[in-house]
Amino acid sequence: MNVWFFILGSLYLGSLVYATIGARKNNKSDEDFAMGGSDLGIVLGCLTVAATLFSTFTLMGMPDFFRQHGIGAWIFLAVSDAVFAFVILWFGFYLRRKAFEKGFEGVAGLMRDCYGTKQAGFLYLIGVFIFLVPYVAVQIRGISIFLSATFPDLLPIWGWAALMVMVMLAYSEAGGLKAIVYADAIQGVILLTVTIIVAVSCVQYFGGVPEMFQKVAKVDEALLSVPGPQGLFTTQFLVASMIVIVMVPVTQPQVTVRLVIMKDLTSMKRMSVMLGIFAVVLLLSIIPIGMYGAARYSDLSTTDFLAQVLIHDQLPFIAATVAIGLIAASISTADSQIFAFGNECRSMLSDDNNQAMKRMRYIIVAFALTSLGVAIISNDQLVLLARVSFAGTSLLGPLVIAAVLVSQPLGKEIIYSSAIGLIVFLLSLFAVVPDTVMGVRMDLFLFCALSLISTLSVMYRKYTPLRAS
Repeated sequence: MNVWFFILGSLYLGSLVYATIGARKNNKSDEDFAMGGSDLGIVLGCLTVAATLFSTFTLMGMPDFFRQHGIGAWIFLAVSDAVFAFVILWFGFYLRRKAFEKGFEGVAGLMRDCYGTKQAGFLYLIGVFIFLVPYVAVQIRGISIFLSATFPDLLPIWGWAALMVMVMLAYSEAGGLKAIVYADAIQGVILLTVTIIVAVSCVQYFGGVPEMFQKVAKVDEALLSVPGPQGLFTTQFLVASMIVIVMVPVTQPQVTVRLVIMKDLTSMKRMSVMLGIFAVVLLLSIIPIGMYGAARYSDLSTTDFLAQVLIHDQLPFIAATVAIGLIAASISTADSQIFAFGNECRSMLSDDNNQAMKRMRYIIVAFALTSLGVAIISNDQLVLLARVSFAGTSLLGPLVIAAVLVSQPLGKEIIYSSAIGLIVFLLSLFAVVPDTVMGVRMDLFLFCALSLISTLSVMYRKYTPLRAS
């Protein structure tokens, strides 16, 4: 396997170098470096968004999620992704219109312009930083632990983590967003291919799909129904999780910017449909892997299960390909988030363009090194924070949606309430305040409350001038 790993790893690094060189040739200006030329096509757009969305946890987290909680995971993921595709169509239309009206360098700058105060932009930046640093860090750490255990004689955990960050910084600093998009396309294809290959081998073990479910039913019949053997899939969990997922294109800068730089509206619409198909195929392929684990390795820890199903039970060539796929998935998500944060900071800078671009590059390096440091020293609380990072950024959804949809002046009460919501959510994560309100999950309660406040604020300011006249 080591031989195959080095061969495939060399090919993968070579493809990244080739993509970076191609991106540098296409970058004619600083704006091209930051915004990727704003001419993203359908296929490239689908692959880069997919690679950004489906991270290492696709192959390391979701199979174990199915193994422990059962087939109900597919129901909530399928419904959520269907709504997700619709939100991309709906939100992307209004976002592009607002971006062309106001100009777009980042969501933070757009919030500043729409609300007429830097407070809105800085709140968005703070929220993104708080919740994305641990997410990026734990992704880097997760794949580093896996690779260190798989190849114990090559590098320690911190060595794998540092190597990954160096690779990300090399091509993102050299080729900008276009290089990341090209790299994402490569990584998206690798991830989908690897997942399908492992899924097919799992189905072959059972002798077919019907036999797979029959075997799982003998192990634990609760795995084939909701709410699952551990009772996870409650109504509140399903609703709250769907909100978290569908708010990703609204609040996650690495996805939002890709909606803006699509070549035209038609390309964005077709990309969203293609992305939905990609998601369905990918998530369907996760089911056999999880069911395989439930049938064969129900008593193993998560790490041992993943090592067995992804490495030890596969042919050496496939196992090496899986390892490269895991690295690619981790890098494709982490680099997009790191670069996106640098771009968001650039949108808030008042310097001239050349100076802003220099600071953007420094910020990207600083954000990457911060994530690396957190990855090396991360503890259980940071892992918990990473798991709910999307829930945290989803609380910025009402703030962003109001800015994108409404053309009239917006009230600062939306900004202040969003800030309070983020603080309360953070306190609930660390058990300073309860994690439920009157039996309702804190993240769901806060999202509904912030949505109501934003709606009332917009309605009040819309109709107050009419009454006065």
